[in-house]
Amino acid sequence: MEFLDFIVGKLGVLGYAIIGINLVLLFFAKRILVILGQDETEATGFKRKLAVFRALNVLMIIVYGYVKFYQPIASSDVERGLAYKLIAVLAVLYLAYLSSNLLYYFIVKQYGKQREIKGKLRWIPTYQTRLLSIFASVFVSIIAMISIIHVLEFNSLLEAGGIVGFIGVMLALTQSSWAPDIFSGLILLNSDMLQEGDVIQIKESKSVYGLVYKTKVFHTVILSLADNHRIMIRNTKLRDFIIHNLSKFASAKGLREHLIFKIGYDVSIEECHQLFEAAIEKVRVNMEADIETKHDFEYVINDTGDHAVEWKFYYYTKKVDKLINIRQKLMEFILETANERKISLATPLTHSINNYS
Repeated sequence: MEFLDFIVGKLGVLGYAIIGINLVLLFFAKRILVILGQDETEATGFKRKLAVFRALNVLMIIVYGYVKFYQPIASSDVERGLAYKLIAVLAVLYLAYLSSNLLYYFIVKQYGKQREIKGKLRWIPTYQTRLLSIFASVFVSIIAMISIIHVLEFNSLLEAGGIVGFIGVMLALTQSSWAPDIFSGLILLNSDMLQEGDVIQIKESKSVYGLVYKTKVFHTVILSLADNHRIMIRNTKLRDFIIHNLSKFASAKGLREHLIFKIGYDVSIEECHQLFEAAIEKVRVNMEADIETKHDFEYVINDTGDHAVEWKFYYYTKKVDKLINIRQKLMEFILETANERKISLATPLTHSINNYS
């Protein structure tokens, strides 16, 4: 009882309030982040933010406990003052971090767009939300910096100006690393050609098919449709690529795609027509959910090469997120039909022999 009375006497109403609020925020940090729209499936980023929230709460509790129970016995008034300043600085940092997330939540709710991505409704950023969130973060950072300067009692022009100048110099020295990506991200969002949830084809050394998973301030995260892993590309680099947005097809029929087959000259045009027609009948029965079977399929000669005739097989689909799987199934049906009709899809080899007398 004496120990409890000692604890109660030391803490007081203010102590209970500080420790109680921090404990509540500590235990409900995960729930708070989810309410504020943080994506729990993005494991690394979510865990990092959760760790920052909880670490600030724990530090405030530890420092306050140190001030109340240990420092009065072992420390001077100057050291106690420094400890209180440390608590105040931690509180300012926590409130700034929380305020930034709150402002971002309200900005996205007001100016963002809601879209279904991978079967889940999500609020996606727009040019307005990104620009306003940057301004909000800068505003909160300035307020937090001024508050910390006052808490640490750097009130003279020289001390305050030195801190602000140091931060300004650091930003100036590093602006080539972060500024281009911020502006490139804003340009991509403003163009309305690349949104979260869109399926795109990036052409560089080889084509990459992916779903735009997250458009962040400095980079864009793309989910590869072929390998089901995430690709991170700097916004500046992304603008240098040739990007085909497959989700923004121009026709009401859907995305017009094609497959290429090379068939030898020993197979007549009529036999090729029969091959594709037979394959189309199988596709209509088995792939109605993935392909727009109500629209006509097309098969045309694309090139007459040295070894074979190149045919293009056209079809329409609106399931662009299943594009690779659709192509694989189509090729399987056409190959199966070709085998049934004894038609080879292997490119023949042509040998020219010149006899000189």
